[in-house]
Amino acid sequence: MEAKAIAKYVRMSPSKLKPIADLVRGKSLDEALTILKFTPGKGSEIFEKVVLSAAANAENNHEMNRDELYVAEIYANQGPTMKRWRAGARGSASKILKRSSHVGVTLKERNAE
Repeated sequence: MEAKAIAKYVRMSPSKLKPIADLVRGKSLDEALTILKFTPGKGSEIFEKVVLSAAANAENNHEMNRDELYVAEIYANQGPTMKRWRAGARGSASKILKRSSHVGVTLKERNAE
């Protein structure tokens, strides 16, 4: 049994989010939340919200024990990129890429394996 939560179209580059995901992959739920709470940056707040949502899904929808949960899968994949233009030198234009991400978390129970 597993519980999932996904946040789509997060306005942050996946390259900024992936190192934070690596910190909590495989950790227990409480340990992961503690790590995310004390990690600086906007990315940890995004992951904290998604992990809490997955924990709520596990408890309310799947009747899983909160104390046995661990982060089985966590990812930040590339979402759509907004293309913007900025005036460049000598009448040219420079491209600005505003990247977005799809953030997902899967929680499983330790003793269910």
